[in-house]
Amino acid sequence: MEPKKNPKKDLSKRSFLFFQIGLVVVLAITLTMIEWKTYDNDAIDTGFVNLDMLEEEDVPITEIQKTPPPPPPPPPAPEVIEVVEDDEDVEEVIIESTETDQNEVVEVEEVEEVEEEIGDVPFAVIESVPIFPGCEGLNTNDERKNCMSQKISKFVNKNFDTGLAADLGLSGINRVYVQFKIDKKGNIVNVAARAPHPRLQSEGERVIKKLPKMKPGQQRGQNVGVLYSLPIMFKVQD
Repeated sequence: MEPKKNPKKDLSKRSFLFFQIGLVVVLAITLTMIEWKTYDNDAIDTGFVNLDMLEEEDVPITEIQKTPPPPPPPPPAPEVIEVVEDDEDVEEVIIESTETDQNEVVEVEEVEEVEEEIGDVPFAVIESVPIFPGCEGLNTNDERKNCMSQKISKFVNKNFDTGLAADLGLSGINRVYVQFKIDKKGNIVNVAARAPHPRLQSEGERVIKKLPKMKPGQQRGQNVGVLYSLPIMFKVQD
């Protein structure tokens, strides 16, 4: 028996393709309907301006007043010329010459020299260092510097209580930085210390204040204050 339909024209084989095409078309139509926007005609601002609503601004008319120019200055008064009779004696003014002769002695007043006061000078650049007791016999400034530094270090090592750091629970290497000034009279003043503990700081100040009086340092022939810095370093045995 012959089939009624042509097998080449059987559309059931492509039903799945038609289904997909239809689904895509429906989704496109639905998305278009969702995104479609409409506006009321009343809410649209056409941007037209009613010129009748604008008020005319009255511009005040200002009058420009012309200021008259200032009057010209009065002419200078004419010079009065005094006429002197021939027989009248006229006093002549004698102008003395200010030129001097090389043989003339000119007296000059004495000018008092004002000495410039010099401030405190660091120990490293002082022209004449303070003289520590026991360093008087040295001649050069460098020798007196070395002698003073050795004397101060020896004095501090002898008088500083190094056992204080162990009592405070400190260990290892400890440093105390001390700064002071030897004033114009050779006294120790302005002692300041910095240490890891306040008691070590007080101990450093106490030892420096016990330094003996020295011969003051000099700069340009004047007694001056000399600034001196001293690091005190010691090690605490564990």
